[in-house]
Amino acid sequence: MAKKTKDPGFGYGSAENVKGIINKDGTTNIVHVNRSLKVDDLYTFFIGLSWWKFFLFVVLGYTLLNILFGIIYVLIGIEQITPSKGNLFRDFLNGFFFSAQTLTTVGYGGIAPKGLTANIIAAFEALIGLMSFSFITGLLYGRFSKPKAAIRFSSNLILRDFNEGRALMFRLMNSRKTLMIEPEVSVTLSMNQEDESGQYKRSFYVLNLERKKITYLPTIWTIVHPIDEKSPLFNLSNEEIEKLNAGLYILVQYHEESFGQKVYQTSSYKFTQVVSNVKYTQSSSIDEDGYTVLDHDKLSEVEPI
Repeated sequence: MAKKTKDPGFGYGSAENVKGIINKDGTTNIVHVNRSLKVDDLYTFFIGLSWWKFFLFVVLGYTLLNILFGIIYVLIGIEQITPSKGNLFRDFLNGFFFSAQTLTTVGYGGIAPKGLTANIIAAFEALIGLMSFSFITGLLYGRFSKPKAAIRFSSNLILRDFNEGRALMFRLMNSRKTLMIEPEVSVTLSMNQEDESGQYKRSFYVLNLERKKITYLPTIWTIVHPIDEKSPLFNLSNEEIEKLNAGLYILVQYHEESFGQKVYQTSSYKFTQVVSNVKYTQSSSIDEDGYTVLDHDKLSEVEPI
């Protein structure tokens, strides 16, 4: 008989239209309210941004700083850095480009501060530039050196006959060319059920796997949950399993040789992704030179049994 497990951190409360806690890509659907913000959160915020958003923030910040100081140089008198062109916009452009040279410490020499006020502002801006680029350099290093798993999961779950019974399966692989050393996987089943009072609650089960840990993984690993007497799915037909308001939460950990330490990755499946009575196609083959050829495009490919 299947045994329920204690709440793994997701909470028992639920609703009819509840979304999964963890998405396919490992991100969460948690909406935080009344959370206090700290300066320390800036580092984790910028480290967690996608690359295009990170560079967008850098470009916007750089542009806004130069606009701000360009306006300041116009207000104190553009003559303190270069003769006025007699046009407000052209004077602003001179102030903007002088700000860019000062902020980046390039200093071409074509424009230079002459008055005391302009020198004080330029000196302060140079300090801001040094600190800003040091901060950006640290973030770039942190983003490149951050240990991160690169696991791809199949886009489907398959439900098929297996060893005189049935099994629920999915596949995973390393999208890098490195070996996954001592990979280990745990799978939690979350079932959203309505009780007699009409309230929805989650039930959690840690699924037994055919193999939860292997020595190393150079190709593709098929994760198999045998649907036997100990499985919470044992008394359900294939059609009933496909209609379940349920999902799988996956945690994979392994030693990543690129970073020299253990990394983790989460993912999830909904039971709407279950495909019955099919099997995964062969994803690797041997070429004429004896090398194993792994086709990444066949990770989720299935064929009739």
